[in-house]
Amino acid sequence: MDSTTAARRRINAIHSHLVTSSRSSPLLLSSNPTAGEFCLDNGYSVVLPEKLSTGKWNVYRSARSPFKLVSRFPDHPDIATLHDNFEHAVHDFRDYKYLGTRVRVDGTVGDYKWMTYGEVGTARTALGSGLVHHGITTGSSVGIYFINRPEWLIVDQACASYSYVSVPLYDTLGPDAVKFIVNHANVQAIFCVAETLNSLLSGLSEMPSVRLVVVVGGLNESLPSLPPSAGVKVVSYSVLLNQGRSNPQPFSPPKPDDVATLCYTSGTTGTPKGVVLTHANLIANVAGSSFSVKFFSSDIYISYLPLAHIYERANQILAVYFGVAVGFYQGDNMKLLDDLAALRPTVFSSVPRLYNRIYDGITNAVKTSGGLKERLFNAAYNAKKQALLNGKSASPIWDRLVFNKIKDRLGGRVRFMTSGASPLSPEVLEFLKICFGGRVSEGYGMTETSCVISGMDEGDNLTGHVGSPNPACEVKLVDVPEMNYTSADEPHPRGEICVRGPIVFRGYYKDEVQTREVIDEDGWLHTGDIGLWLPGGRLKIIDRKKNIFKLAQGEYIAPEKIENVYAKCRFVGQCFIYGDSFNSSLVAVVSVDPDVLKSWATSEGIKGDLRELCNNPRVKAAVLSDMDAVGRESQLRGFEFAKAVTLVLEPFTLENGLLTPTFKIKRPQAKEYFAEAITNMYKELAASDPTANKAL
Repeated sequence: MDSTTAARRRINAIHSHLVTSSRSSPLLLSSNPTAGEFCLDNGYSVVLPEKLSTGKWNVYRSARSPFKLVSRFPDHPDIATLHDNFEHAVHDFRDYKYLGTRVRVDGTVGDYKWMTYGEVGTARTALGSGLVHHGITTGSSVGIYFINRPEWLIVDQACASYSYVSVPLYDTLGPDAVKFIVNHANVQAIFCVAETLNSLLSGLSEMPSVRLVVVVGGLNESLPSLPPSAGVKVVSYSVLLNQGRSNPQPFSPPKPDDVATLCYTSGTTGTPKGVVLTHANLIANVAGSSFSVKFFSSDIYISYLPLAHIYERANQILAVYFGVAVGFYQGDNMKLLDDLAALRPTVFSSVPRLYNRIYDGITNAVKTSGGLKERLFNAAYNAKKQALLNGKSASPIWDRLVFNKIKDRLGGRVRFMTSGASPLSPEVLEFLKICFGGRVSEGYGMTETSCVISGMDEGDNLTGHVGSPNPACEVKLVDVPEMNYTSADEPHPRGEICVRGPIVFRGYYKDEVQTREVIDEDGWLHTGDIGLWLPGGRLKIIDRKKNIFKLAQGEYIAPEKIENVYAKCRFVGQCFIYGDSFNSSLVAVVSVDPDVLKSWATSEGIKGDLRELCNNPRVKAAVLSDMDAVGRESQLRGFEFAKAVTLVLEPFTLENGLLTPTFKIKRPQAKEYFAEAITNMYKELAASDPTANKAL
């Protein structure tokens, strides 16, 4: 018997152990009771052996597609590239709204004005033809250097249809990083806005690959003319469109394995890394996501999350597939609520940072309202919570009395909310479900996997996890003995999350060494995140491997896990945990929530401005005590507690260099920034107990 026949028989044997659940069951698959000893009961995932001939049953796949990883949309297997996806949308949704912006009349902002899919298709063709007209050859890199606006997506669609590689240039990374990316990716054309033109032109001599700069929103007559010796043309976006219309060029459709984009991840140290994503990568990821996320051509989505990041890019590809209308924010986060009121979206994607702010704002307003209003809110909340737990619909009276006013904050029509980028606390997720009344789904992913690795399934009411694997990938956990995480752990297997499948990136651009560090010889991408499997085949993120360090006594510390715990403390706006192998305890720098701190100090009769409060020993002790209580509640181990705290008013931001554009703490920079405070905290600890903090 040849190996192919043997493998097929083994797959059939595995298949016989599983049957599809009835529609009434919340689980997608259940074990086949007639199949003998192998009884798998992982409702949202199935478990398979890593190798057909040998190996543990430790590879998890989505129960929606257990025996074949998804690489195309099931309903449209002909869509193999981003060009195919957009052509499908132009054909099926030609006269439907696609890209919307708010019209400015006499300096004021009015209603949204829309371009249809057909109109965007025409602009895409003109733009691509214009690039060809300027001699930009197939396969060239095209930089996009501005925040979300219709032109961002039109340029991206043109790149897909004419086989260019789109390269987002982070608006938040500053000129040095932009220069690095342009040179590293050999960018030949850059689309920018008038506001960034001068800084771009001033560095052009150090970016020799650039041949064309296209200015969006600028008037051609006001643009600078560079000398011929510079070898760079500067044109306005409207002129490029006209040049393309006058010189139409046929599409140069890409192949699925062609590179679609180079996404540079900021990283917490060193220079940005270029993640190479193909058309096949992106289509596979979004096709897998489409199994559990269904949009409609009547849906409206608001685009404000940075298009330079994969989370928003993937959302846009999915929006195109379903013919969704995409309205853009004005570009100012402070005016986002105004844009939401005007657009009234049905789909809202965000990050925990914003959801936490919504949660805090509403809960604080309820507490301060007091009396009848507070009792009414609590009654409505508890009634709706019980109905959700029992799988029933709550009385509509609660929406009319309480929750419709809350829904209006996001425009009043949101039916589906997604959260990604970092963990969302179960309390906040439950709160969003109850208050906004729609589906709330938390997902997990990374740029290197073209976005989604896993996501919560519809109908799953359990919180505190990131769902089952995307049908386009398989996931396994690998032992991390130095952190005491193993597949044999009880009650749940634990380890580093590894991913394999058509969504995994090709590698880091021009960096074979770092590529080999994350993708092993069997094609598994090692994410650096630590997870565990909950019942039902749900993945839960519990730790981070990459930023671990040792304390003096040899204990391994994962600071991000501890920071996420302390973020629940009422005084904490942001938290930076520090430790090293020369000290046996951790210290914390906390950027305080000024409103909470001021209110608490007033209630305690402590006087002084916010800066004085931050330096007040009694205030520090109260904050540390509150952090200890939160730590105990979250079952931090003894050595994971911060033993000293420094309070600061200044938040950690992109501008002061303490955060990456994805709002992760830049640890080396934070260590340097707070060096004096860290030294002082360890001195205080040594003075209070000379034996407590140094290595024995």
